[in-house]
Amino acid sequence: QVQLVESGGGLVQAGGSLRLSCSLSGRTFSSYFVGWFRQAPGKEREFVAAITWSVSTFYADSVKGRFTISRDNAKNTMYLQMNSLKPEDTAVYYCAASGTYGSRTPEAAGRQRTYDYWGQGTQVTGSS
Repeated sequence: QVQLVESGGGLVQAGGSLRLSCSLSGRTFSSYFVGWFRQAPGKEREFVAAITWSVSTFYADSVKGRFTISRDNAKNTMYLQMNSLKPEDTAVYYCAASGTYGSRTPEAAGRQRTYDYWGQGTQVTGSS
């Protein structure tokens, strides 16, 4: 099992920045992908970014150039640096980890079914 806990959400004016953190525990070595998804009010959950243990990164088109995903193995923590926030970034952000036998293709990085483990979510609000 892998346990994930998000933190760092908050209310920020448009153009501002936040850094989300995801604390990882359990059998984290079994997860090829760890990443972030978000769900805005009235919308479906969508992929944001992912990172592999070889430090390959993947981003949704909507956040490329603004968000940066990273990890710190010493702290067992994954981060999402969110810059130039927009009102449309408002959502609950969830961190997630893939399962032991999940696909490792680039396409799999953005598929929800790749991920077996999910955090509880943290609210991010980009005010206009």
